[in-house]
Amino acid sequence: MTTTLTPKQRKAETWPPNYVEHLIARQKRVRLLRDRADLRLGLPERYRNDPVAWINHWAVTYDPRKAGDPDIPTTMPFVLFRRQEELAEFLLACITEQQNGLAEKARDMGATWLCCAFSVWLWLYWPGAAVGWGSRKEQLVDKIGDPDSIFEKMRIIIRNLPAFMLPRGFDAQTHMPFMKIVNPETGATITGEAGDNIGRGGRKLIYFKDESAHYERPEKIEAALADNTNCQIDISSVNGLGNVFHRRREAGEEWQPSQPLAKDRVNVFVMDWRDHPAKDQDWYDQRRSKAESDGLLHVFAQEVDRDYSAAVAGVIIPSAWVSSAIDAHIRLGFDDGGGWRAALDVADEGADKHALAIAKGSVVHSVEDWGSGDVGEATRKAIDDLRGRTVELQYDCIGVGAGVKSEANRLAGEEKLPNGISFAPWSASASPLNPDEHFIPRDKESPLNRDFFANLKAQAWWELRGRFERTHKAVTESEQHDPDTMISLPSNMPGLATLRKELSQATRGRTGALKMIVNKTPEGTRSPNKADALVMAFWPVAAQRSSLDAL
Repeated sequence: MTTTLTPKQRKAETWPPNYVEHLIARQKRVRLLRDRADLRLGLPERYRNDPVAWINHWAVTYDPRKAGDPDIPTTMPFVLFRRQEELAEFLLACITEQQNGLAEKARDMGATWLCCAFSVWLWLYWPGAAVGWGSRKEQLVDKIGDPDSIFEKMRIIIRNLPAFMLPRGFDAQTHMPFMKIVNPETGATITGEAGDNIGRGGRKLIYFKDESAHYERPEKIEAALADNTNCQIDISSVNGLGNVFHRRREAGEEWQPSQPLAKDRVNVFVMDWRDHPAKDQDWYDQRRSKAESDGLLHVFAQEVDRDYSAAVAGVIIPSAWVSSAIDAHIRLGFDDGGGWRAALDVADEGADKHALAIAKGSVVHSVEDWGSGDVGEATRKAIDDLRGRTVELQYDCIGVGAGVKSEANRLAGEEKLPNGISFAPWSASASPLNPDEHFIPRDKESPLNRDFFANLKAQAWWELRGRFERTHKAVTESEQHDPDTMISLPSNMPGLATLRKELSQATRGRTGALKMIVNKTPEGTRSPNKADALVMAFWPVAAQRSSLDAL
């Protein structure tokens, strides 16, 4: 069973691996199999359902950057780190259950190499399998002799396999021509296409679209692939808002290891730079500093931070600030002292989701969203999750959210509401809190809250922005701030990747009266339910306020 590792546990993985030891182990394995025909006959049974073992035992990878390193060869055993193993398990689940997948990745995570090795594994052990590969340009799919191209990666893997593992009758010249790799024994194939021709090559068991956020006419490709395969895998770094890759990611469901795939929607696999055991905060800081000095910070934000809004103006909470808040309580040495906070953002309709945020002091404990159940069920789930805590649950009280209070009253009347849990209605369109106080407390020349913010929602998002900004400055510039005014997101919190994206999605604008408003859903995005719940939790409204009790 797959286990989810924290970034700290991932860093504890021995990295880089001892490639000499792995080479010796492979040589022993080869000698044993050469001497034992019975074991060779059992290879299909051994590996058919275990791509991770096959890749770790037999696949290679190539990195020309190692040419100057006397300890690491340029062609080396492909030894997977844990998140790469989870990607292989994800791909196998997508094939088995015939569901679409999307891998959102930071740069240099080995995702394409992993998918190439996975394709060769299918080619060897799934008779008749048809694997498709596409990218925006032909030379990215196949350029003979160029290991940067996808098919040359697969040829490198196949050329380095022991002869007894290759299909009967296999000839490299005949069966690995341009854009095609054929298994003459089983009929399995791997074929490539490029540009607008992606998806035109016939039915496929699985189809990989590499760097699919960067296609020129992605809608044409989507139309072609719709009837081509039941298992389409989009692999890409991010490339702004509103493109097809981003819209598919927004409509998808983030997959967690050991959990079943979502049905009839895209399953999302996230590869964050922190998942790589060789990358730590020093690595990140150095890369970011260089990008900043080169004037390419927006590129770094897209390629490393996976920030869709890197080039979007008016983002309320920049992605870099959110990154600084990850494990900030550990890095800055504060704990979760203080009272419990909680907020429930109720789903409106359609594909919208309920979301529950729970925090203690300045440390977030969990932010969960789910798509099933009506308002009553969502209320009961929130109560169950908060059981045993003394907390005032902020709830979105407009529209269907009004049902939260009704359900709470019913449970209280039946004496089923746990002690310590109370409810406070939170209305995004209400007037700002403390309307007669100055926007900048110690600046009497700054506008009053009632003149600066159009509503409670704008004020609450700006308050959360302030927490992230103070945390960012404390982490990156060693500024001193009261921990009660900062925020920390634990790195092992489930669904953190989606929360990070949502927090940097909202942008600010102005009304005709020049008051600040919040645009939570720029074009091509969906409602940031997790972020909304967190905003409410960190800007609570007291239940006894008469102005809100009447809502």
